[in-house]
Amino acid sequence: MSPRSPSSSPPPAPRASTWSLLRAQFSSLDLRDPSGWPLVPRMALCIAVALAIMGGLWMGLISGNLEALTEQAAQEDRLKADYTRKLGQAVNLEALRKQRDQVRGQVNQLEKQLPGRAEMDALLSDINQAGLGRGLTFELFRPGPVLVRDYYAEQPIALKVVGRYHDIGAFAADIANLSRIVTLNNIAIAPVKDGSLVMEATAKTFRYLDPDEVAAQRRAGPAAAPGAAGSSGAPQGARK
Repeated sequence: MSPRSPSSSPPPAPRASTWSLLRAQFSSLDLRDPSGWPLVPRMALCIAVALAIMGGLWMGLISGNLEALTEQAAQEDRLKADYTRKLGQAVNLEALRKQRDQVRGQVNQLEKQLPGRAEMDALLSDINQAGLGRGLTFELFRPGPVLVRDYYAEQPIALKVVGRYHDIGAFAADIANLSRIVTLNNIAIAPVKDGSLVMEATAKTFRYLDPDEVAAQRRAGPAAAPGAAGSSGAPQGARK
């Protein structure tokens, strides 16, 4: 009897692939009880939550930094503009100083043409003498109230003179050539019966304020009413 050949064992069952195992762990998950999930889904959930938290914190930090960066960029633009302006001033500093000196010289020259309070009576007399010297007759010479401005005072004078055309014109030229600033305003000229002309006008002269007046004006502020009344007396030769 021939020996019996050993029987061959059956082949092993094929193993499930890794993908199949992972898919099996993710199937039929109870969303209300994550603690009962298999290991891989729980690890995946923890990783996802951690990434979400890190992403939220990162976005919050970036958002705050972006606002700060925008503010700093705006400040940089302002500083650049300020630097450019100051650089232009520094480049033109010498020219600006010369211009300042010229303006100061002009102001000083104009101030010399403004009489002080003590010189106003003499100036009113000069205006009166200018008319009398041209043969004009004053029917009205009435100084009005002084109007106090920031750094000077304005003295209006109501005038009414009678005379010939050329004499009135020469009187206006004499007023313009006075050493002090005097202007003629609101001029009205009309003929009279004897062929002469009558001129009505408001002469305005100006004087600088004394230091005490400047200090009082600053203390009073912009709401202060225009100040002191001027001299009401008419110079020699005036008739009211």
